Amino acid sequence: MKVKMMKLHKDAIIPKQQHKGDVGLDLHTIDEGTLRPKGKALLRTGLAVKPPKGYEMQIRPRSGLAFKHGITVLNSPATIEPTYRGDVGIILYNTSDEPFKIKKGDRIAQAVFKKYEEKVEIEVVDELDKTARGAKGFGSTGV
Repeated sequence: MKVKMMKLHKDAIIPKQQHKGDVGLDLHTIDEGTLRPKGKALLRTGLAVKPPKGYEMQIRPRSGLAFKHGITVLNSPATIEPTYRGDVGIILYNTSDEPFKIKKGDRIAQAVFKKYEEKVEIEVVDELDKTARGAKGFGSTGV
């Protein structure tokens, strides 16, 4: 698959697969600062992207940052719409009680490209079929 990517900032780093066969590509930030405990920040990548037809770019947390520092992507997985051509921003959230320092060039998230249906048709109906679960939602299968 070929993805078109453009640098919007001189410090932007084009993402790459760290290991052959990896699904995710590490995304770097062009910003610096400190993420307060229980705080959030919108960090820029300095990149614009055009996925191939029928694909979206999803932004997901990096497992090492999540496990070691409690840093996650707040709206994970975030969707970068295939029609968006602006700077790919990432909303990081610090779940820990410790401040987290962010330096320019840090790998802060990963991108995964996923197929999607380009046309979704909604059919409005008066009734849906019954299932064993029914309307049981959050916590309905136990903790």
